[in-house]
Amino acid sequence: MSWIDCELGDVVTLKRGHDLPKDNRSEGQVPVVSSSGITGWHNEIKAEPPGVVTGRYGTIGEVFYLDRPYWPLNTALYAIDFHGNDPRFVAYFLRSQLKNYKSEKAAVPGVDRNVLHKIKVRCPDPQSQSKIVSVLSAYDDLIENNRRRIALLEQAARLLYREWFVHFRFPGYETAKFVNGLPEGWELKTYGELFNFQGGFAFKSSSYVADGRYGVVTIKNVHDARFVQECASRVPDIPAKMKPHCRLETGDVLLSLTGNVGRSCIVVGDNYLLNQRVAKIVGRTGIPRTFVYWSFSNHQTIKDLENLAYGVAQLNLSPVNLAARGFVRPANGVLEEFDRLLSPVFDQLINLVKQNAQLTKARDLLLPRVMDGRIPVKV
Repeated sequence: MSWIDCELGDVVTLKRGHDLPKDNRSEGQVPVVSSSGITGWHNEIKAEPPGVVTGRYGTIGEVFYLDRPYWPLNTALYAIDFHGNDPRFVAYFLRSQLKNYKSEKAAVPGVDRNVLHKIKVRCPDPQSQSKIVSVLSAYDDLIENNRRRIALLEQAARLLYREWFVHFRFPGYETAKFVNGLPEGWELKTYGELFNFQGGFAFKSSSYVADGRYGVVTIKNVHDARFVQECASRVPDIPAKMKPHCRLETGDVLLSLTGNVGRSCIVVGDNYLLNQRVAKIVGRTGIPRTFVYWSFSNHQTIKDLENLAYGVAQLNLSPVNLAARGFVRPANGVLEEFDRLLSPVFDQLINLVKQNAQLTKARDLLLPRVMDGRIPVKV
């Protein structure tokens, strides 16, 4: 393996992405890529594959590789020239170089591509690049396979929920009697009668430390059907006045109450504490957590919560207002059968996320060591 001392701009040329407001997007199959990855879709192509995209503002240090046409947003930088290098290697190389990147202009958040291009680096020869890619991509291929399995499981569960609880095609529906538009044994209740919305603790920013034992979960951790395990804020200890329910456990279901309201996810991992503007949802007597989670993952429920939210600059969802809104409670037998079928799926989703966390950790430990030659790869 031979290494060349050069500048980052000799390895890859980066360019600022392109503006595309949400109102100007048309439904299509072209991924719109921002500093945090794919954040939408469009019907127009702005860049051809292979694509390497990294954050210009917002999430700094994350790098995304694309093997399909895409649209890089203006919050990101994207590769326009690989200078003969392996594109997928460049993605790993950038991730390694930007992992601990800090701008010299502290008052101006983000990165300057012209500054990035001047970073002094050491780059291996093309044969070594291919070998490095084969080692690291083995982890990423497994991670991507698990992500696809997660997506398929989520889709199947949502379809089952919709069939049973939206279209009323549950087991035995053919012979069921309907009273006032509902199957016999089903009742019109309220959200508050079925679910307990437990609010988070108001942490003080002065309590945050860089290497705190506990991660503080905010709305940034709650994506649609995905819990973000990395926390921007951490605390060393559990606050004395914090209620016990704010200490989260694997399997807890969360709901975002501010910004992108109405999004729910399953907590996976330990040592997380719940911040305000995020609620933990717990089913009341007879309501299993599978029904809790897929009730709030249902597309119509999300729309209802968005319509219930208030605010101009930023949407907010009030648990008090939500608790008073109507919601149908299925019969106990139907709930029990739904839980019997979906509990293994719920557990499998958690296990797949855990596997991906382990694979990501292993890859990230290996990445800098193969990139600087500490672990040599045989060509």
